[in-house]
Amino acid sequence: MSRIAATLARTAAAGRAALIPYLTAGDPDLATTRDCVLAAVDAGADAIELGVPFSDPMADGPVIQRSSARAVAAGTSLRRVLELVSELRERSDVPIVLFGYFNPFMQYGLAALARDAKAAGADGFLCVDAPPEESGDLRAAAAASDLDVIALLAPTTPPARARMIAGTAGGFLYFVSVLGVTGARDQLPAELPALVARVRRVTRLPIGVGFGVQTPVQAGWVASFADAVIVGSAIVRQIESAGPGDAPGRVGELVAALRDGMRAANR
Repeated sequence: MSRIAATLARTAAAGRAALIPYLTAGDPDLATTRDCVLAAVDAGADAIELGVPFSDPMADGPVIQRSSARAVAAGTSLRRVLELVSELRERSDVPIVLFGYFNPFMQYGLAALARDAKAAGADGFLCVDAPPEESGDLRAAAAASDLDVIALLAPTTPPARARMIAGTAGGFLYFVSVLGVTGARDQLPAELPALVARVRRVTRLPIGVGFGVQTPVQAGWVASFADAVIVGSAIVRQIESAGPGDAPGRVGELVAALRDGMRAANR
């Protein structure tokens, strides 16, 4: 059992959803990212999505787009992200998912990336622009290194396709709560619980919900029907608005508040 699967099994056995914050690696620099990740873990994060910065993050909204641009401008590369993973692994055993786009992965070399990611201590990949029909090489490389490949589902994904996608995935399924790009929303779709329930009928994989979650109340609501709550833009905004020295504290405060909101959820 992978570290991701084991973590989600443990949180499910405890009757709660996992909290998975997203941070863009290298925003504003790698040392700050390291400190923010550790602050998130100390505040209750169960796993981490670590974004690999890319010049054309088409699935992301303006907050994460800006963070990716800052990280690229700071010289953050995929190799340096893996070095950061190694550093984090010396201090924490929480699962780390590398969230990114296919171009940087392909340029690195898929087999080499999987090998080096495993050696660094990463647990899997989430490649937002590689549908199952085009991600076979990535999945094969990941499988050879015992890494999970997280798959994405949209609210519009038909049940038959959701079953097919789930059959290619590992770790958990990432259910995108809204159509469009990442970014905090004032409201999440009222039909979200029914959509997640529909996915449960075609897979036994845990289901994480992201895109749009920003407040403790929203996190608590999502935790009442999902296996994991994924929060990105709201956390990245804290880093953007804080100085480097203040960012870890701001991230820790938000993660703690999200965790408190999730504790109030009825599972």
